[in-house]
Formats: sequence, C-alpha cells, structure tokens
Amino acid sequence: MSLESVRAWLAANAPDLPIIEVEASTATVDEAADALGVEPGRIAKTLAVRAGGETFLLVARGDARLDNQKAKAAFGGRPRMLGADETLALTSHPVGGVCPFGLAMPLPIYCDVSLRNFAIVYPAAGSLNSSVEVSPERLAEITAARWVDACRSPQEDEAGA
Repeated sequence: MSLESVRAWLAANAPDLPIIEVEASTATVDEAADALGVEPGRIAKTLAVRAGGETFLLVARGDARLDNQKAKAAFGGRPRMLGADETLALTSHPVGGVCPFGLAMPLPIYCDVSLRNFAIVYPAAGSLNSSVEVSPERLAEITAARWVDACRSPQEDEAGA
C-alpha cells in the first residue's frame, strides 16, 4: 500500500513529520485545501514529468502552472506529464496521492521555487486522503531535491510576467 511505503519512509528519514489523514478526499489541490483548511497555494502538488530525456518528480505550489519555457530552460526539453499508469508504476502512488516520499524506485526530485512563498506546505502522503505538513526547505532537504524555476505562480499570471 502506498500510504504504508510513505509511512515507512518518513519513519526512517523524517520521523518528526506525522502523516495527516482526513476523511475527505485530498486528491486534487482544491479538495486538499478544503480538507486541510488552507489556501490552494499551500498544497505542494507533485507532478510526474519527462523532459530532456529524464523522468522526474516536480513539487510545486498547488496553484502554480507548469511553464513550458521555464521548464525547457530548467530541464533541457519540453515537459510532458506522465500518464496515471506510468506514474503509479514509477512511484507506487496513485494520481492524487503522488508525493516524493516512499517511491517504488529512485527518481530525481525537483522543488519549484514557487514553494518558497510559504513557510509551510502540504504534499500528499501516498493516498487520496493523506498529507504531510512541512516547510519547503525541509521538504527539499529530506528528498535531496534540487530547486528549479519551472512554474508560473498566479501572481506572475496577474502581472503578465
């Protein structure tokens, strides 16, 4: 079970981070924000992506959008989201519960700089109703993620940047 692989991974790598399990679905950014009582930007969505010949996970703020030009510059190729079956096979997590913890196989992990707009973010924890509360810096540290600028935040969209 995916939640169990996350539970075991966190116990070994970040035992101070408890898993938050709720009755409601946290499978989408909006559902997770409602269930956790936070704004959508604080949900740390994890995208399974292929770009520049590499398959990896990108963690970004929930209301950010992948920007093709920024992603091309960051990853050396146009980003393509993986399908649900391939994502499940690579991560052991169902779409809606994908996170950078307890993966089926090692994958490079990137954190988008958009996460740094918040002191605390909430990535999923391997199931459709679980999350973890963590600072963006700690998230990057425990997953050995590299920081990239590959997404557009709502503020950038408003400013026309």
